[in-house]
Amino acid sequence: MPLKSLPGEGGEKESICDTWMCSSRIPQIMDDRNNLDSFNCTHTKEGIMTLRVNTNVAALNAHRNVQKVNADSVKNLERLSSGMRINTAADGPANLVVSEIMRSQISGLKQAVENSENGVSMVQTAEGALSEVNRLLTNMRQLAVHASNVGVNDERMVAADQSEFANSVKSINRIATNTQFGDKQLLDGSRGANGVANGAGLQFVSASPNTKTSPTKGYEVAITQAATRAQMEGGTALDQDIINAGESLTVTENGRTIQFSTKEGDTVESTINELKRQIRDANLKVEVLDESFDDGILRLRNIEYGSKSTFSVSSSTPGVLSARANVTDQAAPGQDVSGTINGEEAIGDGQILAGRSGNQNTEGLKVRYTGEEASEEAGTVTVLQNSLIFQTGSNAGQTVSVSLRDMKASSLGTGVANKSNFLSLEDIDLQNFQGAQDAIKIIDKAINDTTSTRGELGALQKNTLESNISTLRIAVENMVASESVIRDADMASEMAAFTRNQILQQSSMSVLAHANQNARNVISLLTA
Repeated sequence: MPLKSLPGEGGEKESICDTWMCSSRIPQIMDDRNNLDSFNCTHTKEGIMTLRVNTNVAALNAHRNVQKVNADSVKNLERLSSGMRINTAADGPANLVVSEIMRSQISGLKQAVENSENGVSMVQTAEGALSEVNRLLTNMRQLAVHASNVGVNDERMVAADQSEFANSVKSINRIATNTQFGDKQLLDGSRGANGVANGAGLQFVSASPNTKTSPTKGYEVAITQAATRAQMEGGTALDQDIINAGESLTVTENGRTIQFSTKEGDTVESTINELKRQIRDANLKVEVLDESFDDGILRLRNIEYGSKSTFSVSSSTPGVLSARANVTDQAAPGQDVSGTINGEEAIGDGQILAGRSGNQNTEGLKVRYTGEEASEEAGTVTVLQNSLIFQTGSNAGQTVSVSLRDMKASSLGTGVANKSNFLSLEDIDLQNFQGAQDAIKIIDKAINDTTSTRGELGALQKNTLESNISTLRIAVENMVASESVIRDADMASEMAAFTRNQILQQSSMSVLAHANQNARNVISLLTA
């Protein structure tokens, strides 16, 4: 730029820029005038404006800030429109990883809730059908009690009872066959752990969802102790003299008691029959053995097997039942069956031998052994596991299994000792007194089978499925709240930031315009 020399303060020489609008004073630091002419005027930090055109630094700075503010505004709009603070991995890699894991867990928990709700629906379907089976069984028991009233009934009445009983059996079979949820049969035995026992006195009872499917040859059953019953035998024969003297007998079983007194003139046979009747009417699980009719020796035995069943007796005559007059004697309890299944330890309860909890293969497997002698090779039991499995959690292994037993008449009331040799509800014939009597015991067992299944389903619904639904919903709520903290945008904060960026954007655009205007002013020197 052209320079003009001026006298400076203190006698020093200075130069002033001769360019339009520039009056910068430049100390003469070089003697070479040509070098001074090559100087460009520069701004100082005191505010002297640069006149460089080839690199508009001010405009570049303003443009950079415009871009930054614009990018921030776009990010604000993205967050405001999506409602999320983290939209891409670049927004927060660590938080994104945690958030996505939580989202997968939330999705799994919601599906687990739906699974449990469907499980409740299935259980309610099965329980509703079992309720009707229970009603039919109650009516069938009433028919059996009516058929036992042989003192009044004639053949036509008994035949009518048997006909109605047979129709009820068909109804139970129809319910067991037709009850289904979707395409799944529920009560026909196909949705449980089913088994078949092979061996004298060996019967398959049930299996749990934890019981494993057996090999083709089945699980071997070894019996080391056969089940026995509590029994008591008098030492003094019941004769006519004792009867005429007015013998007093007391029999107590599980809190139920009868007080029996003989009547003068009754025979030994009539006295024993009356004693049997009163025991039966009082629902004592005690029977008078028929051998008592032979010699007058009273022999009483508990109906049920095992160590949990016993009874007590007393007699006014020493030896008729109790050893001393009017002193109660306790019958020695019976023994539970003992043995192993597939070489694994099993627990005995009466005639029932059950696989111990924790057994690798036979946990929950139950078989009945009715033999009177121990046998190391009692037989085998073949098991097919097909229990219903519900996924009740969001992770692998969080399942619940339920086994539904076969509710057909041929599978109800099994394992009951009776003189008519009825094997199940399906075999019952009410057309004779003994058959009607045995029918009552078998129907009672069938009612117990049905109500036990209903109780298991009710416990599953209330304590497992419904409780699980409540727990999962709380977990979903907490998980969603946690994920929201990580990923959702603070709308108030984002709106404030967006407004700020709008203001900055407008300001930056204005500054950029001024920076560009300065460059145009310099260029105008070239055209002046």
